[in-house]
Order: sequence, then structure tokens, then C-alpha cells
Amino acid sequence: SLLYWFHIMLFLIMGSTGVAEAMEIMLIAVVSPLIRCEWQLQDWQVALVTTVVFFGYMVFSIVLGLLADRYGRWKILLLSFLWAAYFSLLTSFAPSYIWFVFLRAMVGGGVSGHAQGLIIKTEFLPNKYRGYMLPLSQVFWLAGSLLIIGLASVVNPTIGWRWLIRTASIPGILLILVFKFIPESARYNVSTGNVAAALATLQRIAKTNGAVMPEGVLREPAKERRGRFKDLIHPKYLRTTLQIWIIWLGIAFAYYGVILASAELLERDLVCGSTAPQLQDSGDDPESHSPCHCHLFGPAAYQTMIISTVGEIALNPLNVLGINFLGRRLSLCITMGCTALFFLLLNICTSSTGVTGFLFMLRALVSANFNTIYIYTAEVYPTTMRALGVGTSGSLCRVGAMVAPFISQVLMSASFIGALCLFSSVCIVCAISAFTLPIETKGRALQVGITPPGAPVYRNAV
Repeated sequence: SLLYWFHIMLFLIMGSTGVAEAMEIMLIAVVSPLIRCEWQLQDWQVALVTTVVFFGYMVFSIVLGLLADRYGRWKILLLSFLWAAYFSLLTSFAPSYIWFVFLRAMVGGGVSGHAQGLIIKTEFLPNKYRGYMLPLSQVFWLAGSLLIIGLASVVNPTIGWRWLIRTASIPGILLILVFKFIPESARYNVSTGNVAAALATLQRIAKTNGAVMPEGVLREPAKERRGRFKDLIHPKYLRTTLQIWIIWLGIAFAYYGVILASAELLERDLVCGSTAPQLQDSGDDPESHSPCHCHLFGPAAYQTMIISTVGEIALNPLNVLGINFLGRRLSLCITMGCTALFFLLLNICTSSTGVTGFLFMLRALVSANFNTIYIYTAEVYPTTMRALGVGTSGSLCRVGAMVAPFISQVLMSASFIGALCLFSSVCIVCAISAFTLPIETKGRALQVGITPPGAPVYRNAV
């Protein structure tokens, strides 16, 4: 079960779905100051943009998860990319704030389906490689985040935010063209009784890898109904599901809280010791004197955003080691506890460099949290409900992301320490929840159904 050409292609193509997703999600952080100026927006209106993106994500995440378990991961992945690209391009022509908000909600809905890329990857990777290869996918999210910040630093001051949105949709459109190289998940086909299609996929993979198909036959598992919500609260999974939901909600709250707080700290210079010229006033433009705080990011602000974003991969090697040696639960508990600590450290009066350092570590920790819970959720549920499990978790996660803007962009202005304590408390609850999860998935084979028929039907076939 070595990793061959097919697995490398799978890793690159399905991993790149993270580039497109990161660019669309991170776009709001770099566009906010510009739309605040153009449409004279107040704090709550800026926060609302991010909230509706995640509202769209939340609603569609459940729907697309159900559809993916019934009709296949590949079809839903393709549909979600077409949907997101179409509405993203429309957003760049938004004539008003209301249209902008509505169209970004539609983009959020499309982006929610990108998680099917992770599921396809999980279902094709051999057990012993999942704990190493899946965390490496973080490189793609990092690449997308850095790309959108880099593009924003060049495009925003020259040809404007509308062209930034158009440029940001290009990677997603290009990806659509290469999806044909990755087939539908063989595990999915077996779980639906389509053994012939699964066999054809495995033969295609063997040919691509220059390998010989193993001896034996694919056995069709006992028929089980697919993608039912009540399966998530089946006695076998009830406690796991509830605790996973708490963790997803908290991780997203912290993750997007850090991203938006970073932009807010840079835009408003909220930290007491931060005296570096982070901002660039919009000159003599009368809008700059409006009550709706009208500042644009200068080069120093973009530089700080890039440094803190690079933090997302800083703990990746340690995270991989933790996941594979300490297990998913303990690893997540430790990184969540450290996240809580660093949120409180942000309140220390320090220099601009100190703030950048704290933000760097926070981004590293919240990224490690996301890595671990993504892997755990994809591994803990059986194939018949895996997409639904990841989809509903993703929806709960967006509830946290919907609340985060109002803490980072509204409450933080009123009470800095209050906002930080709230973020920290949520992280502590998540750490406890992670430590007490009932199932450890380290080294555990992917399950086919709620009552798996003995040994796995096919395991690491190619």
C-alpha cells in the first residue's frame, strides 16, 4: 500500500480545493476596509458581511453533505465549485452593500461543498498515511491565504477590490478543469452496492500506479440507508457527535476570531504598545473624515498579515507528530489549551513586533486545531454517513464563525480584555471536550456502516 502516482495526483488536486476555499473565505478580511469606505459602513455592517458568508456556508453544508452521501462526493464537489465561481464573479459587479451581502452568502454556500475534496482524499488514502498526508493539506490553505493577501497588497491600491474578487476566482475555475483526473470514491461506490464501478476505479488506480491488483473480490456490504440525520445521534455515536459539534463551533469561533481580530488590530491600532505606522490614511478623500472609520491597509499591515498567516504552518510538523503518536484526542486537547493561553497573552502591553509574534503563534495553534478535528471527524464516522457527519459539523462550525465577527469587530472595540476572555473561555471548553471524546481514531480502519460486517470489505486495496 505504498503511495504512488495516483495518490500524489489525488493529494495535489483535492488538496488544491483548499487554495480556492481559503481565497474566498479570507477575501473578506482584505476587502473590508475598502467596502467600509466605499459604502460608508458602520462596524456591525462590516461584521455582517462575514456572518452572512458563514450563514450561507452553514445552510448549504448540511444540504450538500446529505446529497454527497446519496449521489456521490465527486458530483457535489464539481457543483459546489461551479456555484462558488459563478456567484464570486457576480459579487465583483455588486452595485450596493445589500447586493454584496446577498452574493457573498451565495458564495459561502458554494464553498461549503469544497469539503468533499477532503472526504474523497480520506477515502482513498491508506490508513497508515492518513495521519501524515491530511495535515499536509494545510499547505494548500496557507498558499490560498498568502495568495489573497499578496494579491490584495498589489490589486487593492491600484485597480480596486472588484478586480481582486475577479482574480481570486481564477484558481477555482482552473481546478474544475482537472477534476476529471480523480474518480468517484471507491469506498462510496462499494457502500452503495456499485461494486463494478468501485472495481473499475481500483483497476484504473492500479494502472496509474503501475501496480498489480491484489487477489480476492470486493464484497458488497449489508445494505444500509444512507445519509440519515438520525444516524448521527444513534446511541453508538450520540456522545461523539455532540462533543464534535461543540469542538467545531469553538474552533471556528477562535480561528475566524483571530483572523478578523488581526485585521481589526492593524486597521485600528487597538493594542496599547503598538506604535508602528500600520495604517495608510486615504489622503484628502472626504470619506476619510467620515464617522465610519475610513482607513486602508498600508504595506506594513499587509506584511504583518503575511507573517501571522505563515504561522498557520509553523506547528505543522509538531501537529503531525502529536496526531500520530499522542493520538487525535490528546493532541487536540493540548493545542486548544495553548490557544486559550495565547488569547490572554494578546492583552499584554507590547510592541508591534510582540503583537505580530502573538498573532503568529495564535494562527499556528488555531490551524493545528482545525487540522486535527477535520481528520478526526472524517475518520470517526462510517462511509454511509461520513459526508453528512463532516457537513453537519461544518455547519455548526459556521455558527461559531458567524458570531466571531461581532466579537472581533464590535465587542473588541468596546472591551478588548472582555473579547479576549470570551475567546479563551471557549477554547478551554473545547480542550475539555476533546480530552473526553469517547472514540480514538488513531490507527483505526475507516468503518463502512454503523454495524460494520466484521473485517473491512476492502482495505488499502491499492
